[in-house]
Amino acid sequence: MSKVATNKIKKSIIELVGRTPLLELVNYEKEHQLKAEIVAKLEYFNPANSVKDRIAKAMIEDAENRGVLKEGATILETTSGNTGIGLAAIAASKGYKLRVYIQDGVSEERTKVIRAFGTEVIPFSDVPQIAETIEETDGDFVKAINVFRKEVVEKEENVVFLDQLSNKANPNIHKETTGPEIWEDTDGNIDIFVATVGTGGTISGAGAYLKSKNPNIKVVGVEPGWASIATLENPDIIEITGVHRFSDVEEDRIPDNVHTDVIDEVIEVETSQAYEAARAVAKSDGILVGTSSGAAIWAATQLAKRQENKGKRIVTILPDTGLRYLSTDLFE
Repeated sequence: MSKVATNKIKKSIIELVGRTPLLELVNYEKEHQLKAEIVAKLEYFNPANSVKDRIAKAMIEDAENRGVLKEGATILETTSGNTGIGLAAIAASKGYKLRVYIQDGVSEERTKVIRAFGTEVIPFSDVPQIAETIEETDGDFVKAINVFRKEVVEKEENVVFLDQLSNKANPNIHKETTGPEIWEDTDGNIDIFVATVGTGGTISGAGAYLKSKNPNIKVVGVEPGWASIATLENPDIIEITGVHRFSDVEEDRIPDNVHTDVIDEVIEVETSQAYEAARAVAKSDGILVGTSSGAAIWAATQLAKRQENKGKRIVTILPDTGLRYLSTDLFE
């Protein structure tokens, strides 16, 4: 049988990134007697199952286009998990070596998935200078990255550090893809956009695009409450992985990709509330999502309960799959 040319058969997982679906949480809305719509963008439909697949593709291709990343180079990145997984998948498909430095305390699935793609994984605690910085600053990720540059990146040759916290390709890809996808799939009928804030790329990029189409769209950022942030005094607190506080911390602790001018309101969510929402939506609508997604749903729920939002459409990003949390007590 002769082969017939078709554009329906993909040649790389890179072609599968993006164009994730929107799903209204109809049963969840009914159970909670909400008067506003909550529409979720299911980012676990990306090939490596999270929103970070978008920036993994974008940062690698940006480095290629700038001539920084060439054959034989090793890509470096720091991560709490999902960016590392996305990069591992994209790097494997392109034939690059990748070494990921991962935050301690994340679910074991993250490390196992990254290694499955052939990527080297090093815990932060294995780099004494980074571990000391995190301990001394109660988890200042931005400062830890600066130490990482000096102690790892600058001491090696033929490595490319992508740096998702300040890499402009991060928010840009969300401005080019995530925002337009939401606008097109809702036919421009969106009143509120909700996203958790980690590196800031998703909310900054997608939020900026949506506001450029309609300045009246309200952009809401989700951050962890103080009771859900581990400290030296309380190191065993269970955090919302990948979500960081930004509204009232020192400016030098805020990643460059968090564009606060795009954000109209900030909602605090505790880990217990994120767990509650993730568990509820799994049972009501059959979607299994992680803790950060639970935080986004909980924040969207609070907005949907407000009288002034009756009849409005709230679109929220659900960053990843709940399958990445089965070793935790999220679904226990």
